[in-house]
Formats: sequence, C-alpha cells, structure tokens
Amino acid sequence: MVRGPYRKGVQRRERIIRTAADVFGELGYLGGSLRAIADRVGASPATLIQYFGSKEGLLTAVLEDWTAQTKRSSMPEDVRGLAYFRQMRGLMEFHVEHRGRLELFITLAAEATNPGHPARDFIQQRYLTGRELWTGKLREAVEDGEIAPLTDAQIDAEIRTLVAVLDGLELQWLLGADIDLPDLVATYLDRAITRWTT
Repeated sequence: MVRGPYRKGVQRRERIIRTAADVFGELGYLGGSLRAIADRVGASPATLIQYFGSKEGLLTAVLEDWTAQTKRSSMPEDVRGLAYFRQMRGLMEFHVEHRGRLELFITLAAEATNPGHPARDFIQQRYLTGRELWTGKLREAVEDGEIAPLTDAQIDAEIRTLVAVLDGLELQWLLGADIDLPDLVATYLDRAITRWTT
C-alpha cells in the first residue's frame, strides 16, 4: 500500500489529469489554459509544470489516462463478426454515462485537423486503430458467411460510413439534441446488418 507524501502526490496528479480532461473537453486544448486548470485544482500553473513539464506534457498524460479508461470500457475484441457490432449499443451507453470523456475526444479531434496540434498523431492513430479493428470484424462476418460477400473496398466504405455516423450522432447528442444515442446507434446498426445480409 502506498502511503504518506508519495500517495498524496499520486492523488494530486490524478486530480490534475481529471481536471485537465474536463477543461480540455469544455474549452479545447487551445482554449484551456494552465491557469484555468490550476485554478480549478487550487494550485498554481508552476505546480502543473512541476508535475508534467509543460501543457503538452499534461495533454499527453490526459490522453494516456483516456486510453486506459477507454480500454477498460471497450467492447471485447474476442467477439467475432456481427456479434461485435451488435454490442455497440453498450459502448454508446458508456459514452452517455461518461459524457466528459466523449466530449474530450470530439473536441480534440476537431482541433487536431490543424497539422500542428499536439494531439494530431494520437487522434489519427485512434481512428486508424478503430477502423482496422472494425474492418477485421466485418471481414470475419463475410468469412463466416454471416453476411453477403463484400470486396475490400466495400468493407472499407462501410466502416468509414459507420465511423462517420457514430461521430455525427455523438456530436449531435453533445450539442443537446433530444436523441437517445444508444437507441439510434442500435437502430442504424440493425439496418446496416440487414443491408449487409441481403
């Protein structure tokens, strides 16, 4: 068990990361200053620099924490084919329960269209990794005979469309649209699966 000053330091570091995630989610990386984060934590910007070295270092810590939290909540990757897509409703339920994490990702993704943004590589890699995983699952559905044959180009188009639909629905939900995000995603996937199987 970790005790004493070290434990307090770890707890303070975690609190700073959570607070920075909230600020970056609300204001973006560019709009979220070290001062704003420090004020919410009850510290000085110098304290944040002491822990993370720079604002970019703090962003890196936030993204590492986001990745760790997302892995714990993600859909099991050992599920094959269509069964994998059918559990996406649960992923959307997780997003609804953890709005701040979704807000952080969407905000940083929009900012990262700027080639100089410090989260650009992270966001690009997240999209690439997700597309590769989902492409593999749709290919499994073809191989297992769950759906009609699709070419690689068709699979790629279906997955890119799915990503775009999810991003769009999540953004609308964050903007306050009166929608049931898990329900809409489940309905879209049911229709997509019906289309894939005919």
